[in-house]
Amino acid sequence: MSENVEKSNESVRPEAGLLPPVNVVEDANGITLYADLPGVPKDKLGLQVEADTLTIEGEVSFMMPEGMESLHAEVSLPRYRRVFTLSKELDTEQVAAEFSNGVLKLRIPKAAHAQPRRIEIRVD
Repeated sequence: MSENVEKSNESVRPEAGLLPPVNVVEDANGITLYADLPGVPKDKLGLQVEADTLTIEGEVSFMMPEGMESLHAEVSLPRYRRVFTLSKELDTEQVAAEFSNGVLKLRIPKAAHAQPRRIEIRVD
């Protein structure tokens, strides 16, 4: 996991949920998280950043044809929940989110003080 996303706080969750798989990619300007949330419609997806904590939640919606019932279900919990502690180097005011085909993409840039910067050298 990236140095900018510290350990996952799964023990802090108030309600049980499936842990969505998450990939974290870091570059010089920040991090990008990709979370797989199959079966979650956009209106049942929730994101929250509070202090240095990022929470991803989503309710699964499976459409069952009328007159049919499920005989076997491998998904026993109808929700996803994942909580991360974010590094102080990240600018949580600038989080950008996209959701497409069950994949959530979050872009969190580094704060200005943590961005690499070029120092100009003067010649006397």
